[in-house]
Amino acid sequence: MSFSIAGKTAIVTGAAKGVGLAIARHFQAKGANVMFADIDETTLEQQLGDEARSEGSVRMFAGNLCEKLTIANLLSATMDAFDRVDILVNASRRMLPSDPFSAEDDAVETLWRENVLTGLRLSQMTAKRMIAQAEKSGSEGAIGSIINISSIAANRSQPELLGYSIASAAVDQMTRSMALALAPKGIRMNAISFGSVMTASLQSALKEEPSWRPGILEGTPMGRIGGADELAELAQFLASDASGFMTGQIVTVDGGRSLLDRVTVPAF
Repeated sequence: MSFSIAGKTAIVTGAAKGVGLAIARHFQAKGANVMFADIDETTLEQQLGDEARSEGSVRMFAGNLCEKLTIANLLSATMDAFDRVDILVNASRRMLPSDPFSAEDDAVETLWRENVLTGLRLSQMTAKRMIAQAEKSGSEGAIGSIINISSIAANRSQPELLGYSIASAAVDQMTRSMALALAPKGIRMNAISFGSVMTASLQSALKEEPSWRPGILEGTPMGRIGGADELAELAQFLASDASGFMTGQIVTVDGGRSLLDRVTVPAF
């Protein structure tokens, strides 16, 4: 089976920075057409600028994907630019602390909406586009791949990350459930669960709490913080025909951190 994604069209959310940007740039380098999507229009413009307005393989879309109309507009923009969509990477995610004793704390609701429902709705609407384009072209068999970005927080009990942990666990279960629903249609869904990776969230957190860095290093058997680009090769594998018999899997990339029982710092 081939690892190639050349000529395929991918939508990558959260693509203005961090993991989303690393995956989107990697896909571009491997010959895919890529729609960079993010709510942060300013940073998208800084990253892509005129590159996204050329006739090349890159486009950008700015908008709040919590709104169904925005999702529909993203899909329409992708079809207008590239005529099809083969890959979706739900890399848009947010981390907020939670107060487990406060009924007024909105972090759980916010992260449920932004980290779970947005990816679910985008996946559902993208799957329908994939199915429709396959029916139109008469394609059979594998027609698309959807990749969710999750966190090892799904399996770690940290009260201060109540909302983030709940959302991450829901993403994992959504991946499994949707994989079963989509498999007969020729669409695979898998997830990458990570920890100890230098995401935009971790980079920001370390600026505020530099004391966390030694704890992360000590709690990671490989003794270092991974780069966001280290998730990109795995994302390519999950998007390519090389993983054609994989679906509903949660693949962990964390330098061995989830193998340890001890919790020393938040599970970024």
